[in-house]
Amino acid sequence: MKEFEVVITEYKWTVLINTSLGVIMSSMNMNILMISLPAIFRGLGINPFAPGEFAYLLWVLMGYSIILATILVTLGRISDMHGRERAYTLGFIIFSIASIALSFIPSNSGNFGALILIILRMVQAIGGGLLMVNSTALITDAFPLTERGKALGLNQVMFIVGTFLGLIAGGLVVGIDWHMVFILSVPFGVAGSLWSVFKLRKTKGTGKTSLDIPGNVTLAGGLLAISLGLTYALMPYGNSQMGWGNPWVITAFIIGVALFIVFVEIEKKAKAPLFQLSLFKIRPFTYGLLALFFNALARGAVMFLITIWLQGIYLPLHGYSWEETPFWAGIYMIPMMLGMVVMAPFSGILTDKYGARTFATLGMIIIAITFYGMTLLPYNFDRTWFEILLFINGLGNGLFSAPNTTAIMNALSSKDRAAGNGMRQTFNNIGSSISMAIFFTILLTFLSKYLPTQISTTLSSYGLPQEVIKFISSIPVSGLLFGAFLGVDPASAIPSSLISLLPSNVVEILNSRAFLPTVLGPSFKTALTNSLYISIALVLIGAVFSYMRGGRYVIDEEKGATAKT
Repeated sequence: MKEFEVVITEYKWTVLINTSLGVIMSSMNMNILMISLPAIFRGLGINPFAPGEFAYLLWVLMGYSIILATILVTLGRISDMHGRERAYTLGFIIFSIASIALSFIPSNSGNFGALILIILRMVQAIGGGLLMVNSTALITDAFPLTERGKALGLNQVMFIVGTFLGLIAGGLVVGIDWHMVFILSVPFGVAGSLWSVFKLRKTKGTGKTSLDIPGNVTLAGGLLAISLGLTYALMPYGNSQMGWGNPWVITAFIIGVALFIVFVEIEKKAKAPLFQLSLFKIRPFTYGLLALFFNALARGAVMFLITIWLQGIYLPLHGYSWEETPFWAGIYMIPMMLGMVVMAPFSGILTDKYGARTFATLGMIIIAITFYGMTLLPYNFDRTWFEILLFINGLGNGLFSAPNTTAIMNALSSKDRAAGNGMRQTFNNIGSSISMAIFFTILLTFLSKYLPTQISTTLSSYGLPQEVIKFISSIPVSGLLFGAFLGVDPASAIPSSLISLLPSNVVEILNSRAFLPTVLGPSFKTALTNSLYISIALVLIGAVFSYMRGGRYVIDEEKGATAKT
């Protein structure tokens, strides 16, 4: 009996180490991409001021999440059919192959290269989805009830380790060659694949079962239609800076909503529905998903906007070259990682003992407070206060994530964990995708209102000809935002016939790294402040749902469900 217990104890740590490799790889890749996008788009030769180019940035950001939101539950079902361990190993392999392929995209390949980048990121999402949908389920299966929170907390720490490695290593190598950012995560993929093959126990799975193909098609079609509509709603149309009046945008929204209605009807009648609607009867599961959804809705785009704030405005104003900004943006984000590292393990251990409600709810309240603190900062902020707020934000996120995940997974029986975890990740990714659309809409709306006047006033003070002022003021605000993020000055967009009209000292000002951030900064901060107010409201709604989950609730495979209030 003792030998059996030793084997069980050893195996649970084997599972934790292996899933940690997957978490490090995926989080490392995600954060490398976020801070390296300027260098990648510059390497591809993308002109940020050209019409429609902003769409490529949106789809690099949103494409991965949209694919995950579409296929995660089905991947969970397939994993149950063929064995979680096999599916998990396949996830490592697909992700690694796609990462290697990304490193071969030619430089200066323009829009074609950007399109290949988006497609390969979507392939990565399939591998990442197999990892995500199975890792939490494997941990929950391997660890006893009294240690699940601790294990998931440690897994959260590995996510943070991957984030840290991505921010720092990505910032270092991107200045050498942007292709290298895709290779950094591959060794973790190779190690994870080999570890999975030789160390994880192979289960038979449930065998063949029905797949909800109609449900999958309608969900995917609905998400794709809405996402396309949102993308082109953020593009100029006619004389407007936004495309909400574009007939194609309106049509896309109508088609998306119609497909979602059809999806709900299909799910009600399906023998093996994509979403197991019966799971929503479990209170901790349902309210945990809602809390997660609102957290993703509030944080998904806002954290990327803060990255733009750093790389496109703050760091250039403080003398950092465009090549240096990815690395230093990573350095500036470290306090948030430290906050999560400090809190995640402790919150998991406390959840095992006391339940998730208090800790997860308090974590969301702390996140809301830090967002309010950021509204008080000027666009050219004091670094000390910025870092303090990021650290406290990390504490709040660490206090929310592990307890919420533990509560959701503890509410599911072993046969439902892969599908339930797929639903959990689907809610998270749908929230993140919608977040990008909502907050970029808010950002561009405020920039459209204030930025053209700000540019016109600034350029007039330099005594520029009206033709030049009119030309630069007419550049879409999405292009100016994209240009600031990439570190491309607006002078590069001015035709040579107009450039010849300008004194050399004025051309030098327009070419300086501080010009566009100075002009953009006040309007950007106004837009970001209003975005943060909305984020605060969303986080607090999530906190209410988190509190409504009730007391500690655990499915015990032998004794049934137990609940403590």
